[in-house]
Amino acid sequence: MREIGELRKKVMPLLDISREISDAELYAAIDTVLTEESRRTYFTLSDRLYCRKALYDSFRRLDILSEALEQEGVTEVMVNRYDRIYIERNGRIEPFGKSFSSPEKLEDVIQQIVARVNRRVNETSPMVDARLADGSRVNVVLPPVSIDGPVITIRRFNDHPPDMEQLIAWGALDRRTADFLRILVQARFNIFISGGTGSGKTTFLGALAGFIGSGERIVSIEDSAELRLASVRNLVRLEARAASAEGKNEITIRDLIRNSLRMRPDRVLVGEVRGPEALDMLTAMNTGHDGSLSTGHANSAKDAGDRIADMVLSGSSGLPLAAVYGQIASAIDVIVHLGRIRDGSRKVLTVHSVDGTGEDGRVRLRMLVRFVEKGEKDGRIVGTFERCGKILREEKLRSAGLLQDLRENERGADSENGG
Repeated sequence: MREIGELRKKVMPLLDISREISDAELYAAIDTVLTEESRRTYFTLSDRLYCRKALYDSFRRLDILSEALEQEGVTEVMVNRYDRIYIERNGRIEPFGKSFSSPEKLEDVIQQIVARVNRRVNETSPMVDARLADGSRVNVVLPPVSIDGPVITIRRFNDHPPDMEQLIAWGALDRRTADFLRILVQARFNIFISGGTGSGKTTFLGALAGFIGSGERIVSIEDSAELRLASVRNLVRLEARAASAEGKNEITIRDLIRNSLRMRPDRVLVGEVRGPEALDMLTAMNTGHDGSLSTGHANSAKDAGDRIADMVLSGSSGLPLAAVYGQIASAIDVIVHLGRIRDGSRKVLTVHSVDGTGEDGRVRLRMLVRFVEKGEKDGRIVGTFERCGKILREEKLRSAGLLQDLRENERGADSENGG
């Protein structure tokens, strides 16, 4: 069977590229070429169907990436160069085994991706974040920054975002911990989700948002829109915008958070804080928008507090460090730390309450839940989620009428822990 790249070259002359081509016309041109090729080379029906789909993908979709993204269990696609593609399937990284026909074809696909979300990437601006139509996250890096050619990293999201029930089924947390977090969300605790790259922060944020009442107005703010909050009806989604080629018309996360406070939100969801917008997130949490949620990179819950302080100071160098930690301790009630353990699975590793500041001036944490490994079974890590502390901030629970629910949850945890 001939290479798809060779077949594509034969389809091109049959298309009138001076106007928009319908799918029917494209398929007709593809079928013409495949019929002609079948007279020279034997095609099985499966060969013909494969070539037909691959050629369509090369014109209309993402070429070889479409096939990679459609495979069962694939959560990440990593293109190191046009002929070096890797996929992550069920937590394991493996070679994809197929490649683009040329570096030029890879570059065409990149421009197609970024154009869909009104972004640009070139030698002058060689890095960009974008998303696919299904919400999957895309990061692109071009030469001269990437030495061996264009690089694409795609984080694929499920067609149906996992809710908390699915996360429980996957073992990311147990039901009692999920119920505990439900109580905190419904009592309007401000929750920050921390974790490393690929730990599932955005997915977990979406699952937590499923506990928000249907009558609340939510404003979600992201650098590149990824959150899919099907359970939230009164939802406003905002996305940052990069500057134009002239360096104008940029709209930052900071701009969006500030504007969101004029949109009468009950809660603000910030997809991820990476810089000075951390101060605006804290301000939103401290100014009547209880129950807000956000995420950020950190190696531990303790590290999360320091990271947020660093981000605040990066844009407000005049603030005293003690005041920054005071803001964090006042705004954030709970830090949920996620991690990816050595078998590739994602877990809630700890849940901490924020209990003011300590003698060193930094955020003081109280551990509430931790995942404890018990061993391995069939190549998977097994363990339990242990309750190891009680939350002290009861005012919100009492106001929401959920203090008794929390007490029952704690008693159940004590019983399971043998207390």
